[in-house]
Amino acid sequence: MRSRFETSECSAGVCIGLDLGSFHKRHKNWASRYNRFALGWDGQVSLLFGTLVAVTGPTVINPLTRRIGLRQNLRTILEAEGVLIDPLGAILAVVALEVTLATTAGGVGAGVLGLPTRLGLGLVIGLAGGLAIGGLLRFRRVVPGDLQNVFTLALVLALFQISNAILPESGIMTVAIAGLVVGNMSTHRARELVEFKEQLTSMLVGLLFVLLAAAVELSDVAALGLGGVATVALLILVVRPLDIWISTRGSDLSLNEQAFLAWLAPRGIVAFAVSSLFATELAHYGMVGEGEQLRAMVFLVIAVTVVVQGGTGGLVARLLNVRRPSNHGFAIVGANPVGRALGRALRDARTGDGPIVLLDTNPGEVQAAEAEGFRAVLGNASESRTLRKAGVDARRGLIALTPNEGVNLLLANRAHEANPDADRLVAIDPTDPGVEPEQVHESGAHVLFGRGMDYERWAHEFRHDRVEVAPWTFGGESGTKITALPMLADTQTPLLALVHRRGKTETPVSDLTDLRPLDQVWFAWLREHTDAVERIMSDGRWAAGDEETGAD
Repeated sequence: MRSRFETSECSAGVCIGLDLGSFHKRHKNWASRYNRFALGWDGQVSLLFGTLVAVTGPTVINPLTRRIGLRQNLRTILEAEGVLIDPLGAILAVVALEVTLATTAGGVGAGVLGLPTRLGLGLVIGLAGGLAIGGLLRFRRVVPGDLQNVFTLALVLALFQISNAILPESGIMTVAIAGLVVGNMSTHRARELVEFKEQLTSMLVGLLFVLLAAAVELSDVAALGLGGVATVALLILVVRPLDIWISTRGSDLSLNEQAFLAWLAPRGIVAFAVSSLFATELAHYGMVGEGEQLRAMVFLVIAVTVVVQGGTGGLVARLLNVRRPSNHGFAIVGANPVGRALGRALRDARTGDGPIVLLDTNPGEVQAAEAEGFRAVLGNASESRTLRKAGVDARRGLIALTPNEGVNLLLANRAHEANPDADRLVAIDPTDPGVEPEQVHESGAHVLFGRGMDYERWAHEFRHDRVEVAPWTFGGESGTKITALPMLADTQTPLLALVHRRGKTETPVSDLTDLRPLDQVWFAWLREHTDAVERIMSDGRWAAGDEETGAD
């Protein structure tokens, strides 16, 4: 692995995660040599300890990054480090044990060769198995829908066992690779699989922690004394920061981002489980005391890093200003002409309200949005992966603006699962309602543009550049409902795009929007109806642009 690289070559953060983990494993030997003096361990036990605490734990890191709300690049790096380096660390630890317990030169050689052979076998079987599982899940009739979660779990366990039967301790790499493959394949049960995985993880990891912790005597932890505390402090304050400093040289990570990566590195269940295995194996060779001390030391590292680093992660992220802004900007599902026009209005009217992101399954519409300077995401907004990519969990609101009213309502409900606090606006067609306003309100969402819109007509007009979009200043009574505004006889009403109030875009207009004096309301109307619009707006309550009205 390289220790110097350009992040542009590793846009997903995978290369950074691999580099952090590989460097982390190499330089834990410093801590290993230190343990010979701090704890009185010999070189063999110190080496085993170094390999055990070489990696972070994804079961701890992933919930932390979600709770803290980190910037996407930091979250990707930390999660990639945990997921990809965890199996590597476990295999490295097993190889180190084999080398430590070997009594002949042949045994040492076989142990060293165990690392590349286990990794290679895990890569091959994991790729093949992941493609097979993902391929089967893509066909609805192959596996019954209510059995797909159990079917997937059974195949994963089978892959693990097959790999271990061929070469012991290679199964963890196999299932990690298989999971990466399946996770990046488009399957119609991806959302259900993720939920099932999260439930299994919470249950099994919690159970495993209890079982393993029950085997640790608190007297063994206390017996480590100041040497144990000093070792943990060395890992947190010296080794990890040095790892990050060297591994991220040449990257575009800021100093604050590097500092946060240096701080957050809690160890997890894999290190604890393997330490228990080591304690059992060492006991077979008459090294009972060393095995118990090793397990106690790993337990102390996990306890301190999880409590201290995990507990202070949010505070440190806030102090270093590396948290992702929340309640920030809007996501528009539909990069069509109407969606892009609304995005332009939001972009022109906002003052620091946040970026606009558009989502669509049509590559042509996505390219058109990007050509206009928007960030656009190509994908199905009903999939959790696409919503995460668009950052919906940190958005102020989601606007469902596709031609299909039923899909719009479904997307609003999916967005609520990702971000319960976000405003949700649903486009419906009042001329031919497939979805009634009452259904929208029952879901907790609001009707976009007050009364909705004739999508096909407006999309056609926007596509042919026949629409004028401009602000009008309201001077009527406070609390006036948007739905009470006058309508045009032949066009129903201009589209009321959004309300700009006191330097801030309140929200795109919905059927619950109330107007206040001096509110700027952005309207869209056909250029051929400009005279009619001006006539209706000349009732004393409106002034074009930023002009103030004469109303009280």
